[in-house]
Amino acid sequence: MSDALADDADADIASEHWEVAAVLSGGDSPKAGGFKFFVADQRWVWSDEVARMHGYAPGQVEPTTELLLSHKHPDDRARVAEILQRVRSGGLYSSRHRIVDADGKTHWMVVVGDHLTDESGAVVGTQGYYVDVTDTMQADLTSGIKEVVKSRATIEQAKGILMAAYGIDADRAFGILTWRSQLTHVKVKTVAAQFLAAATQQGLSAESVSTIDRLLLPNEPVTP
Repeated sequence: MSDALADDADADIASEHWEVAAVLSGGDSPKAGGFKFFVADQRWVWSDEVARMHGYAPGQVEPTTELLLSHKHPDDRARVAEILQRVRSGGLYSSRHRIVDADGKTHWMVVVGDHLTDESGAVVGTQGYYVDVTDTMQADLTSGIKEVVKSRATIEQAKGILMAAYGIDADRAFGILTWRSQLTHVKVKTVAAQFLAAATQQGLSAESVSTIDRLLLPNEPVTP
């Protein structure tokens, strides 16, 4: 992709994200705040909300590129450093990454920017929003964990039926589910759910039910 096409694509993405950020900001919402970057003197200006997101009281520190980069999560720092380098030359800014505030707490941020222009329309820097989406990310993570637990329970139930039916161990039972998954190009959790649903619907044979009944009944001697 040429530099011109890349810039056009970045502009489209930033424009779309700018609208989303504006909606998410909700005016005076403490979860969003603005920033400006002036290329001429390499100067950052951030709102009180953005200062608080980084763990500072309004006016406590002066934002700099070095300070902002120091708050980026170690795993995201290299990527964000490349983005900041583009911003310092007046480029657009669109990213979702983590920051670590002054108290050591990690936040997920959506940071998007648009060109900052002067009265004549000349680009003099970048302006944009920080939107703290930590709560949303945490909710998604919690939902994902619940889904994993649910899927694991379904797989364990399916394995149990196979173990009892074929007299095999747990690893072999899981191997059967995996084989079926590969054969049908369906996820293992889906194979397990379909298998459980079918087994429940069809039920066990009368002989199998009788065997289970005998196993569950107390094995106590009958007193004459």
